[in-house]
Amino acid sequence: MLPRAVLSTGSLVLRAPAESDVEGMTATGADPVAARFLTSLPSPYTERDAREHLAVAARRWEEGGAEFTIAQNGAYAGGLRVSAPDPWGAVEIGYLVAPWARGKGVATAAVRAVTEWLFDQGVHRVELRVAAENVASLRVALKAGFREEGRRRDARETRDGRLTDDVLFGRLALDAGEEAPPYLPLLEGGELTDGVVRLVPIEPGDTEDFHRMMAQPSVAAYAMGPAATLEEIERRCRNTGYWWVTAQRAELAIRDAESGAFAGHVQLAHVVPVLGQAMVGYSLLEEFRGRGFMTRTVRLLVDWAFANTPLHRITAGTNERNRASHAVLERAGFTRECVHRELFPAADGTRADDVQWVRLRSR
Repeated sequence: MLPRAVLSTGSLVLRAPAESDVEGMTATGADPVAARFLTSLPSPYTERDAREHLAVAARRWEEGGAEFTIAQNGAYAGGLRVSAPDPWGAVEIGYLVAPWARGKGVATAAVRAVTEWLFDQGVHRVELRVAAENVASLRVALKAGFREEGRRRDARETRDGRLTDDVLFGRLALDAGEEAPPYLPLLEGGELTDGVVRLVPIEPGDTEDFHRMMAQPSVAAYAMGPAATLEEIERRCRNTGYWWVTAQRAELAIRDAESGAFAGHVQLAHVVPVLGQAMVGYSLLEEFRGRGFMTRTVRLLVDWAFANTPLHRITAGTNERNRASHAVLERAGFTRECVHRELFPAADGTRADDVQWVRLRSR
C-alpha cells in the first residue's frame, strides 16, 4: 500500500485529484492528441467522464496504487497514475499532460519525481509502456532516466483500430537515472535543406511513393531480401520516430524543395555509438535522377551528422556494379576503403562484391 502524499518539484505540485480539476480533465480528455494513444478514454470525453474518473482515482489509492493531479502554478496540467505493485514489487506509471502544458518538461519532471518517491517507498522497479508511434512519450521515458528493455509487437490498438508496437522501459532503484543526451538529436526546424532538396523525417503519407520507388527495376536490382509489401513499408514509416529517438537509425524522405514531391529516401543506419560509426543508405525515384539530388542529399545528411552527433565514421556499402552510387559517394567526399568479396547474393544465385566507402569527421 502506497501512502497518500503531496509531491513538489520545481513549479509542479503532484496531489490527489480534486473537484477543482474537472474542467481541466475534461478539456484534456477531449484533446485529439490524448485520444490518439489513450484508447481507454471515452470518446467524446465529457464532464461526466471526468467526474467518474475522480472515483476511479480514489479507488486506486485504496487498492494499493496511486493517482496524482499534476498542477503547475496551481492550475491543472495533467494526471499521473501508479499501478499497485505486482507480486514482485514492480509498478507501472502512466500519465497524461494537458495540451496547454506540453513542451515544457512537465511529463519528464512529474515522472522523475514520482519514480524517485516510489523508490523511497521501497519499490525496486518502475515501468513505462509507450506506443512506438508516440515520440513525445518515448522522449519522456529517456529523459526521466528509463532504459528501453524491449518491444512488444502489435500489443496496442490505436484509436483508428490499427495495432502498433508497445515499447517497454524500466528503471531500477539501483540505476543512476541520469538523462543521456540524445545520440541522434531531432532535426532543428524539422528538416534539412539546401534550397534544392529537403530532407524531412519519413511519415506514413510517404508509403505509396516509397513502395513505388522500391519496385523500380534500377532500385530493386540492388535491394537485399524479398520485396517489402505495402503494409510492411507503412509500418516502417510509422516506426521511424521510435528508431530515431532510440538512436537506432534516422530515416528521411528526400523532397524536391520547389514542388514538395517525394523524390527518394536516405537513412543513417547501423549506428554503433561505441565506435562512433553509422552507415548511410539511399534510393531515388528514376524521374528525379540526373539532377544531382542524391549527392546533395548525402552531403546534407553527413554534414549534419558530423555537426550534431558524436559520429566519427560514416560508411556506405555498394554493389560493385552500382557505378552511379559510387559516383555519388565520391562527389559527397567519401573515399573507397575496402572490398568485401562476394558478399551480396543475387536472385540468380550469383554473388557480387561489396565496395565499402567511408567519410571521416576530419574530412
